[in-house]
Amino acid sequence: MQNKLIIQRIPQLMIGLFLCGFGLAFTIEAGLGLNSWDVFHDGFSKLIGVKIGFAGVLTGFILLLGWIPLRQKPFIGTILNILTIGNVIDLTMYYLPSPEILSVKVIFLVFGTVVFALGVGVYVGSGLGPGPRDGIMVGIAKLGPSIRATRIGIDFTAFVVGVLLGGSYGLGTIFMVVTVGPIVQYSLKRFDRGAIFSL
Repeated sequence: MQNKLIIQRIPQLMIGLFLCGFGLAFTIEAGLGLNSWDVFHDGFSKLIGVKIGFAGVLTGFILLLGWIPLRQKPFIGTILNILTIGNVIDLTMYYLPSPEILSVKVIFLVFGTVVFALGVGVYVGSGLGPGPRDGIMVGIAKLGPSIRATRIGIDFTAFVVGVLLGGSYGLGTIFMVVTVGPIVQYSLKRFDRGAIFSL
């Protein structure tokens, strides 16, 4: 990809990554259940005796190995995904209040889920490389299944395995498993710049 094209697409990449971290912070503060991958990270951390953050890093590297048979290649977006989303989550949570009223918790959950899923479509649509987990989604979808079905399947698998490993979850987890996939597909249709595939 030409350098000029990369530079033109970086704003879309960064906006998408910011939205991902911003949205996830709201889902965390809602306190109604971890997202599916964090359920897995929580269970994995208990299995191998490390902190959940480190378990998430290990999971990312393991998933990159899964890119090989899917013929996915990391690019600048892959690196910026790793460096950006976690920091945006931390920064947002620093200023974000923790709601105590259930109705506000639900609002946080729904708002955060929608913003996060839209962000995935925006940053992946930039064509500058998905993160470790989203790379699996894109690789499988290129084989034929829709983004919606692929994302739901991946999130559901991470959720189930995480629960079996002892990971924490709640009703919010199930809500995210069901809703993120369709929103990501909608977002990708709107923001894909022709660098991925036709949905």
